[in-house]
Amino acid sequence: MTKSKRRRGIPTKLTENQFNQFIFKHLPKRQRGLISKISIFKIFNYIMKFLYRGCHWKELPIDLNADRKSEIHHTRIFRIFKHWIRNNVFEKIFENSVLVLKKFDLLDTSIIHGDGTTTVAKKGGDVIGYNGHKHIKGNKIVVFCDRFCNVIAPFVTAPGNRHESKLFPESFEHLKRIAKKVGISLKKCIASLDSAYDNPPTGKKIFNAGMTPNIKENPRNRKKIKRGRKRIYDDDIFQERFNTIERVFAWEDKFKRLLIRFERISLHHFSLKLLAYTMINLRHFCE
Repeated sequence: MTKSKRRRGIPTKLTENQFNQFIFKHLPKRQRGLISKISIFKIFNYIMKFLYRGCHWKELPIDLNADRKSEIHHTRIFRIFKHWIRNNVFEKIFENSVLVLKKFDLLDTSIIHGDGTTTVAKKGGDVIGYNGHKHIKGNKIVVFCDRFCNVIAPFVTAPGNRHESKLFPESFEHLKRIAKKVGISLKKCIASLDSAYDNPPTGKKIFNAGMTPNIKENPRNRKKIKRGRKRIYDDDIFQERFNTIERVFAWEDKFKRLLIRFERISLHHFSLKLLAYTMINLRHFCE
């Protein structure tokens, strides 16, 4: 497969061939219980429809069978969704999407952009805090992407009142784990971050990984230029963030269920985020 310059939309459902190619092999095998009357492929697309439309589970538009009744109950779909969460299905399909991108040479990790974003939570739940900067109560995530707007590392979730710099060590370990598993070398890569990450421990971790930090300086109300050796910083690389990581966040908003967090259990919201980022990575292969 060659790189396509044609703009592709983010898929909101998969065909059966695409499902078998990217999703099916990561699903847990049935060991006991009744066999569902509809295919697991249709159940997956029902979950995708729930994510895209942002409706409640009970409001899912479910197809009718020959008896003019719903072919499956919404609670059954929700139980399968929870079963997949317990078996780490969404983590596996996300990691596979990064592996597929690496296989077809669709990754450009010469510059890795990272940033955090906060999702407002209207119904409460766990892992929630008040963000005084944005004046909202919700949870925060940190995401890393490459120059082609592909999400390449799982993110870290935390209450909205946590500072992003405190989340960097854990999120950076996730980045290194994915890079090692997929076969991506982080040596001589540039890590582009905003001024929220401007602190010595963050720069030290990046240098120790063989990478070069490109972090916008936080003046911290200084009236004069800070003394010492001039730091490594390229403003053109920093400005590229708005065409990469910010675009990823805009694509994420296409999935209405992620605009506002309604899931009380953070792991459910985390899994839906992973599914959305998987679809962003699979846009190269799915219409």
